[in-house]
Amino acid sequence: MRLLFLFTAVFFLGKTIVFSQDKKITKTGQIVFEASVPSFEEVKAVNESVSCILNIKTGEIASLALIKGFRFKVALMEEHFNENYIESSKYPKAIFKGIVKNFNLNSINKNGTKLELNGKLELHGVSKDISIFAIVKKSGEDIELVSDFDLTPADFNIQIPKIIRQKIAETVHVKATFLLK
Repeated sequence: MRLLFLFTAVFFLGKTIVFSQDKKITKTGQIVFEASVPSFEEVKAVNESVSCILNIKTGEIASLALIKGFRFKVALMEEHFNENYIESSKYPKAIFKGIVKNFNLNSINKNGTKLELNGKLELHGVSKDISIFAIVKKSGEDIELVSDFDLTPADFNIQIPKIIRQKIAETVHVKATFLLK
């Protein structure tokens, strides 16, 4: 009986270890967005506590950013962003779920490989299919993923009041950086 228990425990422990080796994770990813317009105050925010998980066997990827984690240089701008535009109390998270197309851990090196990410981005209560590119590279045993892309607030039903519309770019540039361990 003890032998059967020991075998079962080792079997399940071994499965858990194997499964955990299939995933690379971070809770300290960074997303920077900028919607600045020349001649006006900088509209830029940084969130340095973004979670991301990558299944290195399947290429599945998911990321979650808490909206209130975005920090601006100007506190009033941050307040307006959370209360008036993105409505972070009503829509507290931005979530991306998708797949890194043609992901193959063996073909990733320290110089980086440009790969396509396809999935759904949920923001401000709107879910939208997106396709973006990322540079994926090995950093020792870790994987670094960096993506630059543009979003349009109107695509996510984010309303910018007329009075400040000329001070905010119609297209928001987003840069996401993850070091997955």
